[in-house]
Amino acid sequence: MNKDKLIFEEKQYMGHNRLSIFTRSVLALFCFLGYYWSENPKPVQVSIFKIGSYPIANYSQSGLIFFLTGVFILLLSAGLTYILHIHTKLYAGYILIDGFWTTRKVKIDLNNITAIRKSRYKRNIFRRAVYNLHNKGIIRFYTSGEEFVELTDISGFTYRIGTHRLSEFYEKLKAEMKVINNSNKIVT
Repeated sequence: MNKDKLIFEEKQYMGHNRLSIFTRSVLALFCFLGYYWSENPKPVQVSIFKIGSYPIANYSQSGLIFFLTGVFILLLSAGLTYILHIHTKLYAGYILIDGFWTTRKVKIDLNNITAIRKSRYKRNIFRRAVYNLHNKGIIRFYTSGEEFVELTDISGFTYRIGTHRLSEFYEKLKAEMKVINNSNKIVT
């Protein structure tokens, strides 16, 4: 029963990823500019280039689809802040990482972990959200933020788990590893 005691829990939501926010904002801006261009179809001369007249000048409501699409993108962006992407749970002896909808749960046994460290990502706005991405021996879990915990296991796999609460997660993980190492020394 004590084995399933929850030590640490963190939820990360899909709408908080900077790359996704940037992409959705650019698309919504494009839609609103398209709507403006359809409502004001006269040619515009800007210092470097010329924006011609709107190609469908005969239809008075032709730009409405741009406006509705822009509003839909903004509503979708707001809705994504409530969609869970990564749910990290630290129990006594293992870490359980759960994703959304059809993703598999990933269980990392702390008895097989040989090294643990905390670190920061390089500054980059274009870091996409990933769940259980295997690439060059590193398994990544990331939604948003600047920091991660890196775990290395016996077989050489490296797990990078992104977190917003690095110091708390790292200290509780370190304390759990200390308990596991002490119990392994007593048994042998």
